[in-house]
Amino acid sequence: MDAADLDYRARTLSGCIPPHLVSRLLELGHAEEVKFQAGRGEWFCAREQARLLGGRARQAEAREVLAPYIATGWWTAVEAAAELLEQWGRVEEAIALARPYAEGGDRLALKFFALLLARHGRGDEAFTLLSPHVADWFLAAALVDVAEGTGRDEEVAVLLTDRIEAAPGCGTPACRRHGVEPGNAVGLLATIRERQGRVDEAIGLLGTRDTTSVNGGDQLADLLARHDRVQELRTYAAAEYHGHAARRLAEVLEEGGDIEGAIAVYQQPGDSPARRYHGSVQLAQLLVRHGRGDEALAGIRALADSPGGEEDWIVDMLCTLCADQGRAQEGLAYLDALAARRGEESWDFFRMRLPLMVACGLRENAIERARAHPEGGTWYAAESIAGLLADAGRTEEAVAVLERHAPDSSVLAWHLLDLGRVKDAVAVLQQRATKSAAPPSTGTLADAPPIGTP
Repeated sequence: MDAADLDYRARTLSGCIPPHLVSRLLELGHAEEVKFQAGRGEWFCAREQARLLGGRARQAEAREVLAPYIATGWWTAVEAAAELLEQWGRVEEAIALARPYAEGGDRLALKFFALLLARHGRGDEAFTLLSPHVADWFLAAALVDVAEGTGRDEEVAVLLTDRIEAAPGCGTPACRRHGVEPGNAVGLLATIRERQGRVDEAIGLLGTRDTTSVNGGDQLADLLARHDRVQELRTYAAAEYHGHAARRLAEVLEEGGDIEGAIAVYQQPGDSPARRYHGSVQLAQLLVRHGRGDEALAGIRALADSPGGEEDWIVDMLCTLCADQGRAQEGLAYLDALAARRGEESWDFFRMRLPLMVACGLRENAIERARAHPEGGTWYAAESIAGLLADAGRTEEAVAVLERHAPDSSVLAWHLLDLGRVKDAVAVLQQRATKSAAPPSTGTLADAPPIGTP
């Protein structure tokens, strides 16, 4: 085995048996195949086999399964083994296994190791390991986590404050915190201040950032919601561009039983296109949750009919709502009119017809039309056609379609398993093309700050 190759295949799910198909093998009673493949370099089989053995009190055998992977020096395997050891109560062994990797400078290993120490009464040691790395956003976040259990919040606050104040040009409010390293320093300091009960100070800190949206959420909106500061949240939601604060406000109102109030939040989208489109979708989802599907459908139809509203994801939601509300014919009529206006129907829109046609009892017609579509011979169309066939109990035909048009598809492997053709399914997965392996990842997403961090 080679660490770079293992890492590439695990990250890309290329040339290997992916986790969902390992689960499928076990579900169908093919545990021996999983065991066999675990010994042939199939990481996800090995990981699951080790977990199963550990659960049967066969811990030594579990470690033997993982040993060849650990021997490559691949951190992912080491981490999996250390997690199992911790679960088994063998904490000192887990610490000993992970320590060399943390001390070697691997960021993922350092975070894992520090949090492992902190969970088992060695928070001060974890703090000492992480504090020199406060300029690294990934490890700074771990340091804040460790500080919570060690009573050293103020020490971390001082470190972060120093980093914020040292940023170029941050002497005036107009600076808006540009140039701060780590980029999440303000948010982390706000987390500490909230923990200390200094909520107003945390709110003030979060108000100094240019960007409030991070990975699809808003820390300030969440903080206001946690402390029941609904009026402040309402004011913030009215101005926040992305609509994340409005969504949080609507959630708070819905949780409190004020459904009409939550609806009203989404009906005032402001000037932001993001709020207009996503707010309309969130409103529809809210209405559906409360048995008002017809209103939801009318709202999405109005959005789709508005200038620029004929986006595939919006039309897809419209069709889904039509199917869910027993109005499949209405969805088909909309797609007919859309195709007539455009003079064509790409697969992105045609595929939306298929569940609607099935709901109308037109499965055979759906299969025929899908095959006749200009893109009907592509791998992505083949997967849809195969799904129609398989759902009708025609799995052999589904496999034939995929073997012709998508011979390296994991969907083909799934259907082969349904037919009991286990070796064929595994062969399909293992022959999928892989590119030259890059050096093992030391962070994947951890090498870049959270999306939206200023």
